[in-house]
Amino acid sequence: MENKITADTLISDLIQINPDAAEILFAHGMHCLGCAFAHGETVEQATNAHGEDLEQLLAELNAIVK
Repeated sequence: MENKITADTLISDLIQINPDAAEILFAHGMHCLGCAFAHGETVEQATNAHGEDLEQLLAELNAIVK
């Protein structure tokens, strides 16, 4: 079964699905991995907090899903 990253995917789950996703988050100025809120924060919440484009980030994250 293929994993798909959605707006509701938790940042902590995202990193478990593909650790390489950290590079994409960092490139967008989202250093969520060191944040205590990351365990309960969704991709959508993180993009809203950082002023990033949700659809663009999801496209980049899903392009690297293994």
